[in-house]
Amino acid sequence: MDFYNREKERETLLNVQKQSLGHAQMTVVTGRRRIGKTQLLLKATEGQPTLYFFVARKAESFLCQDFAQEIKNKLGIPVLGEVNRFGELFNFLMELSKRQAFNLIIDEFQEFYTIAPSVYSEMQHYWDVNSGQSKMNLLLSGSVHSLMHKIFQNAKEPLFGRATALLRVKPFETSVLKEILAAHHPGYTSEDLLALYAFTGGVAKYVQLLMDSGSYTPEAMLNYIIKEDSAFLPEGKNMLIEEFGREYANYFTILSAIARGENTRAKIEAVVNREIGGYLTKLEHDYGLVSKVIPVFAKVETKNVRYTLEDVFLTFWFRFIYKYSYMVEVGGYKQLKELIARDYPTFSGKILERYFRVQYIEQRRFTRIGGYWDRKGENEIDMIAVNELDKTADIIEIKRNPANINPEKLREKGVHFLKATGELNDYRIDYKTLSMDDM
Repeated sequence: MDFYNREKERETLLNVQKQSLGHAQMTVVTGRRRIGKTQLLLKATEGQPTLYFFVARKAESFLCQDFAQEIKNKLGIPVLGEVNRFGELFNFLMELSKRQAFNLIIDEFQEFYTIAPSVYSEMQHYWDVNSGQSKMNLLLSGSVHSLMHKIFQNAKEPLFGRATALLRVKPFETSVLKEILAAHHPGYTSEDLLALYAFTGGVAKYVQLLMDSGSYTPEAMLNYIIKEDSAFLPEGKNMLIEEFGREYANYFTILSAIARGENTRAKIEAVVNREIGGYLTKLEHDYGLVSKVIPVFAKVETKNVRYTLEDVFLTFWFRFIYKYSYMVEVGGYKQLKELIARDYPTFSGKILERYFRVQYIEQRRFTRIGGYWDRKGENEIDMIAVNELDKTADIIEIKRNPANINPEKLREKGVHFLKATGELNDYRIDYKTLSMDDM
């Protein structure tokens, strides 16, 4: 699959590289596993003197040998003597960068925390001493959210406050997914597009795997995802066990409950049979996996709260693959695909709501986008998009099948919302319906 999109990110990285010619720059690049951070960094530094260090889980001395060879290959400069500590090698590069400008990419930077945590304080020392005279463009990439957050945003950590730029790589926008699918499957349908979004969440690697395998329809995608040796089946565990450590089973149970629609704290606790306040707080703030959602215009302190998984792929993974992992263990791939196909219309209906909400956010025409529901669950509106500048608001109902939308019922719920919140009294209100036909 060709390299798509990322123009804004590449422009940001190019500007940082230009600034590094005056004095050293340290850019922290984060984003979930498989999102395309490495390809973005390599593409953005293409044609420039660039060192690429991948922090594999091996002894620090072995890593230094690998990195010294990279320096010789890319810059033509041998590292004299035997270097066994990364701090020494980094000091050598900081001194070198005073005379020669280059990019240094360190991928999976958080792995030093396990291999040699003293690296961070050593880097801080050499950076503070040399960065003013250096022309190094230092690009630090990592996939483990909690560790990258700790390394750079915890005031007690050595590298706190050292980053000159922060870049978070996000999933492909809906317009890019359309572009990719059209390039590979010009006659694609809205069902194909929704399935691509539901099964990948716009994560670059997952999209690439499906496109490169010729899996363009929902059935073909499921056949590729649910099979022996599929890269998708262990992906949730591979992503999150390192994040959660020994408590991963508790976190997985909570995420699984949210993925299948148990979206209030009371409902989740009924499933896991324990108090989960601390877990939800960590999932939201430390791991960035869960969002706490409140109705549009509700007060921050409201108890009318719902929880949602931020990651669309993980929503699919926990809803089906983790929940029915016992089927995977016995090779019941056919049965699992049949089960997913049975429940897919309901599941994808919820994902369609998320798709349109993301699409509206991408339009950048609205100042507030959210949903509304009352405490009793009797009046619920899928999406409300507000533009506070021109005093307009869209009240929107979303269904897979447009025949299932009742415009009059939507207006009744809209009137209830306007009366209950007391907001938007002088706004122009448009009632809209969205379905698969509008993707």
